[in-house]
Order: sequence, then C-alpha cells, then structure tokens
Amino acid sequence: MTDPGTKQIHLAAHFPGVNNTTVWSDPRSASQIDFDSFRHLARTAERGRFDFFFLAEGLRLREMKGKIHDLDVVGRPESLTVLSALAAVTTHLGLAATVNSTFNEPYEVARRLASLDHLSGGRAAWNVVTSFDAFTGENFRRGGFLAEADRYTRAAEFLETARELWDTWAADAVAADAASGAFVREGGITPFLHQGRHFDISGRFNTPRPPQGHPVIIQAGDSDEGREFAASAADVIFSRHSKLEEGRVFYSDVKRRLAAYGRRHEDLKILPAVTYVLGDTDAEAHERAAEIRRAQVSPQTAISFIEGYWGRDLSGYDPDGPLPDIDPDLDEGVSKGRAQFRRDRGEVVAKWRALAEEKNLSIRELVIELAAPQTFIGTPQAVADEIDTFVQTDAADGFIFVPHLTPTGLDDLVDKVVPLLQEKGVFRADYSGPTLRDHLGLAPRTSKETA
Repeated sequence: MTDPGTKQIHLAAHFPGVNNTTVWSDPRSASQIDFDSFRHLARTAERGRFDFFFLAEGLRLREMKGKIHDLDVVGRPESLTVLSALAAVTTHLGLAATVNSTFNEPYEVARRLASLDHLSGGRAAWNVVTSFDAFTGENFRRGGFLAEADRYTRAAEFLETARELWDTWAADAVAADAASGAFVREGGITPFLHQGRHFDISGRFNTPRPPQGHPVIIQAGDSDEGREFAASAADVIFSRHSKLEEGRVFYSDVKRRLAAYGRRHEDLKILPAVTYVLGDTDAEAHERAAEIRRAQVSPQTAISFIEGYWGRDLSGYDPDGPLPDIDPDLDEGVSKGRAQFRRDRGEVVAKWRALAEEKNLSIRELVIELAAPQTFIGTPQAVADEIDTFVQTDAADGFIFVPHLTPTGLDDLVDKVVPLLQEKGVFRADYSGPTLRDHLGLAPRTSKETA
C-alpha cells in the first residue's frame, strides 16, 4: 500500500527540436514537420499516462551571420494548429502550446485557446511567453517597441484580459432550448470592457466558456519577475532546474511566494525539463549518453555556439582545437533571435578560457562541458528511483521529458521506466478524469476567481 504522504509524480512530453537537442542526423530520426511525428510522440505519451504534450514556438527564424541558422528546426508548423489535429487522435493527453504575449492580441489568443479546449474536451494549456528583441518584432506591425522591462507587465495584463474574456460566458450560457427558441440563456453572456496600460478593448466574446473554465497556464521564466508572475498566475512552471539541490532551492523559493496571492502549495506544479538515457547497466547508459552528447554538439554546432559569444565569424577555427586567441567583439553580434548571446559576453568568455585551460579542453569539448547536463542516466530501475527521489524530496512535482530522437525518443521511457513508477505507487495506472486539470490535480477555474 502506498504511504498517504507519498507524492504522485507528474510527467509531460516535449516535442524536441529547438536549440539542437535533437540528433536529427540519426538514421532513426524522422521528420520534424510531418504530422506522423507529432502523432507518434503524443500517442506514446498518452500510452504512458502522461499529463500533457508540449510544443514550443518561435516567431522568427533565428539567424547566424545573416543567414538562417539551420541547426535549429526550420519550418515547424504553428503549435495550436498541430494540437488541434492531435485532439482528434488522442483522448486524455493534455495539449500545451507556447503562445507569445508580446506580439499577439488577447481576444485572438483567448478565442484560439478556448476553441482548443472545446475541441479536446478540456485538455488545452497555454505556455505564456514574452519576446525581448526588436529582431522578432520586425515580423509584426508594432516592431520592437516594447521595452524589455515591460514584457512581464504586458504578459500579466494579457493573461488577465484573456481570463476576463473567458469569464464573460457563464458555464450554462448555451441553452439551445427548442421550445422557447432561445439558443443562449438570457444574461448568459456579458459584455467585456478592459481598459489598462497595454490593452483598451470592449465588446462581446464569441466563444463559449472553455470546459476547464480556463485552459491550464504554464510559465517558463526564471527571473525574479518570472517567478513572481508564476506564483501569482500560473498552474505549471516549466523549470530549467534539473539538478537535485538547485531544484530544491528553486522549488522552495517559488512555493513560498504562493501564499501572498492566496494560493496553496499544490496550486502550482513545478516541472523541470529533463532528458534520460537507459542501458542494461549504468556503465552502458553513461557510454550511450556520451555518444548522444557528441552527436548533439556537432563540429558546426560547437563553432556556431562560441561565435555567438565572440560576436565574430570563427568558421576558420578547428572545433577540435583550442579556443580562439582573439578577444570577443562586444559591440557586434553574429547571432539574432537568441537570448543567451545578449549580455555579459566578455565575462562569459573569460570564464571559458579559464575552464578550457584548467581541463585542457578543445572548442567542442568545452561546448559539451557547458551544455545542459543530461539528467537521468542508468538502468530503468536506477532512473525510476532517481525520478522518485526528486519528487519525494521536493526538488520537483514531476518532469517534462525532452527526448533526443524524433519521434521515438520516449518509447523506452514509457515501456521500461513508467511501469516501475507505477509499481512504486507514485504514478497513475490510468487517468482519473478527462481534463488536464484532472491530471494535474487542479480544480476547474470559476468566473469568481481573480488570480
């Protein structure tokens, strides 16, 4: 029997592809664009009783030295469109999309998300993100006018406005009463009026209230502003803290902020992004992990990565040779659309030089060393035990798995690790309800809630 104090683990799947996490050159890898790939990964996640399937989104193709950075995925279909199609080939799996709050409008986004929630029977989720750069803004009428300091104020007001729109429809607004001829109940739909710093809109919302009340809200920011925004408004945090001690510190910091907004500890789930590599022995798993990391950090990837920090064309350097002996150009940049290359490049390069000298690392070896560490490596039993330890010791409420292969990268996890978690009694044997809020243990949103 499971201890009543034992936490239940939440699992989600991320369709990989951005930031070179996918080894697309692997012969087992399939298309990043064809619907069959999305369907396979989503159905695998649902077979494993995962909470949701997550799609990232970018609004402009990244560039390197004035050309499309084709080491990233180029041509990914729009996320909500893909998820609407997946709603027809899944039955319980939550469907989460990144939708930008800087270069969209609340009415349009609220309508699209409400539509997805209806089409899926209450399985929609929205990862609320912001954009920092005028480069992305060039694709839009407003351009790059929004100051970086204002991005979270706009995001907060954007989400507030979307919730106001969803709340204008009562849950029983659609009467469809043939006898009286009334399709909508009298008073079931109220006008909206929002006048704020970023939005001044009024009218009537044209989409019925979502089955969940509001779609599940996900947030991924790690700054103090981002953490506060998550504590005030999010249901899930897509965290980057995948090391045990770092995870505990982050978990404690964010959870303590909830009380200020009248929220409970369990009202916000913290799910770090993680990877896994399995083997019949721990040694075999670590050997495979090293092979995967070298495939992810190709020679082109290694040079491209350091070019972003040097601000120079370094294509003439040997990726298996030492770091460039020239100083970075701090006034220029060769990469556009990547936040990590924006600031403190001089300090970063100085630290890298010291690390490379200390460990005698080549360019490629250094980039491998700097890359986000692979999280769970070992036998299926060892990985299941480590996942459980993370959650039971409050380093996370669960994980969003980012596989290195598309679309079969979660097959082994679902077939070999999930059954062990189920045997431990820390992961569901079946879904307990139809909606994503059911999976996450979150109550439906009512129109009386303001947070």
